[in-house]
Amino acid sequence: MKMSGNTLLITGGASGIGLALAERFLNEGNEVIICGRRESKLQEAKERFPSLHTKVCDVSMEESRVELVKWVTERFPKLNVIVNNAGIQQRVNLLHMHEEWQYYEKELMSNVSAPIHLTSLLIPHFVQQERAAVINVTSGLSLTPGAWVPIYSATKAALRSFTISLRHQLEETNTEVIEILPPAVNTDLGGPGLHTFGAPLDDFADSIFEELKKGKIEIGYGDSAKRLQASKEEIEKATAQAWNGFLKNNPEF
Repeated sequence: MKMSGNTLLITGGASGIGLALAERFLNEGNEVIICGRRESKLQEAKERFPSLHTKVCDVSMEESRVELVKWVTERFPKLNVIVNNAGIQQRVNLLHMHEEWQYYEKELMSNVSAPIHLTSLLIPHFVQQERAAVINVTSGLSLTPGAWVPIYSATKAALRSFTISLRHQLEETNTEVIEILPPAVNTDLGGPGLHTFGAPLDDFADSIFEELKKGKIEIGYGDSAKRLQASKEEIEKATAQAWNGFLKNNPEF
């Protein structure tokens, strides 16, 4: 994709991977809008990067998604890129699901319904632009599921499948479809402190940008890049090893 002169909407853009990407897109000469659930986090992001535009939005809610698209296309008619980054990760033991279904369903709504719905709402707008792009942030767990986060892994596999289908359907249009597959990255996804072992956020974001500049449409990093080339047998072995390692470190799970 062309790296400058775009107008982008980044969901879940107030922190973590979303904010790291927003910073780099700003540095490349783009106009960037970020949205998120918490106004305080959006304000903190704007204080760091005053040129950001912000919008409070809970993308897990259908009416909020509809309102977001109406707001952003009216206020920023040159919008031509969406980065579907917002997501929830919850550790779930399927033998002991003690919460009401709404607790688990929110992960499905945020991770699957939101990016698919937002993309479908924006496609008519995007095809009217000179060029456009849909960037979906999936996960290395879309390839090698983490059994301790079964819903999250399933949602990312679903989004990966949707991304591939979308790429085929839009191949004759002006809209590129790009997938970013993060490994574990040192962010607060899932809760503070859970991913301190992950890849450094800035290293990850810098690498992703270099691959975007090269025109890559399927971008991993470190372990997730290796998984893209792994065989079925390698995937199954890695899944089992990761699960056993998790249980060893979290026997109370």
